[in-house]
Amino acid sequence: MMPLAILVSCIFAVIAAVFLLPTISDLLSIALRPASHDVPVPGAPVETPRFLILIPAHDEEILIEACLASLQRLHYSGDRVETLVVADNCADATAERVRARGIRCLERTDLVQRGKPWAVAWALARITLSDYDAVVVLDADSIVDPGFLRAIARRAPLGGKVVQGYIDVSNPDESAVTRMARVWSAVRFQVVNNIKVHAGLNVPLGDGLCIGTGVLGKFGWSAFSLSETWEIYASMTAAGVRCVGAEDAHLGAQEARSLRQSASQRKRWTAGRLTVLQHYGPAILRSHQIGARQKLDCLAELTALGPAAHLGTAVSMAAVVGFGGLPWGVPIAGVLLASLVRPIAYTAVALTRDPSPSRALSAFAFLPFYVLWRLGIQLASLTRLGNKPWVRTDRHEPTAPPTGPTTDLDSASGPPHG
Repeated sequence: MMPLAILVSCIFAVIAAVFLLPTISDLLSIALRPASHDVPVPGAPVETPRFLILIPAHDEEILIEACLASLQRLHYSGDRVETLVVADNCADATAERVRARGIRCLERTDLVQRGKPWAVAWALARITLSDYDAVVVLDADSIVDPGFLRAIARRAPLGGKVVQGYIDVSNPDESAVTRMARVWSAVRFQVVNNIKVHAGLNVPLGDGLCIGTGVLGKFGWSAFSLSETWEIYASMTAAGVRCVGAEDAHLGAQEARSLRQSASQRKRWTAGRLTVLQHYGPAILRSHQIGARQKLDCLAELTALGPAAHLGTAVSMAAVVGFGGLPWGVPIAGVLLASLVRPIAYTAVALTRDPSPSRALSAFAFLPFYVLWRLGIQLASLTRLGNKPWVRTDRHEPTAPPTGPTTDLDSASGPPHG
């Protein structure tokens, strides 16, 4: 029988290797990247695709009007875009506020199949897909840049792909939590996704994803997990569907400003991603539609922790294995700590590009407390594995008008954040 100490070391070694996967994937992408056809030339789009903007909304009367107002400022031909809101199990004035703006609103009541994925599926069953080239699924707390659809249109034809824009934080000045979130959003969309786009790899999906009607017609909407966007990313990747990043398609979303407010959201995201990994990991490995690099990158994304959770977990485990007298403890601890080079370096890059770098840097004084909290959330999320009931994140009245995206790229001369 294998001695317990060796077994424990093997477990730590496997975890350390998994933590290093994103670094390995990025290095391969940078070293071997091909010429990509998913990076359009700046300027006006060649085509004007027909869009449906679909907004599932549950008790969103606080934020829905700001979202709709931003959509009405879009720089896009009005006869090529339609907005549809699904007031899903609402007990407030969401539907009334939508209709007061002259926007179509469908009301849905289903206390069993609750939540965003079910509302989206319900709405898609009530439209004619052939009327559109693509459907944008937008959260009700989002503020879109006037050039959002024009940027998406630069990736046309859209029917057979999924496009993901840049999700910024609309309320960065509300707390240290929201300031750090904005920096980490820049890490994702300015650094990580940029590497993937130029390497021809799929990008993970989130708020404001644009899915071609050809994809919907072939695969339907079948994502009903706690984190439906991770499920779409995994299933589309396994099927060989391109998920393209569009850094110039900006939108801002309200970030939870306190640890209490963000707890349910973080638990849902973590549990949802792990559930997706469990369900789709084998299909990704078996897929004949994608190559080894895409498989590696997708699995690296699905197994990766958020920056704070990664930091806390890697340091804690390195201390245990390095000072615990375990076999191969020092080299395993070294790999665990080496896995932190990537998120630390990317965060440093994002800080230099932040509109207020000194204020953003000062917010990271809260990082030690946030890391401890994230470790607790990470453990608590394990109780939600298996698609437990959806829990809504609390909304709040903005302390200042939402800032929305930082740049309208149709009128700017350079990339976002300089």
